[in-house]
Amino acid sequence: MATNRGERQPAGARGRRKFRPPRRKRCAFCGDKTLQIDYKKVDVLRSYLSDRAKIRARRKTGVCAKHQRRLAVAIKRARHLALMPFTVEHVRPR
Repeated sequence: MATNRGERQPAGARGRRKFRPPRRKRCAFCGDKTLQIDYKKVDVLRSYLSDRAKIRARRKTGVCAKHQRRLAVAIKRARHLALMPFTVEHVRPR
């Protein structure tokens, strides 16, 4: 609805929104006790890697600090045993 500068807009159309704080991300490992961090579970660990095979940050994944440290160790072990790549294939030099 195009208006001139002198006209008033209806109350709902002024572009103001109510502030809503973002929802806190819950740690998947704290919430689900059956889900374990293990270097052999590559499918679970792969979801905590970026598209460039970097370990994603806590603020992106929502994992608590304790489980983030355990995830990092498990990913590094899986990489050392060649279960997971250090880098993605299209980035590797030839």
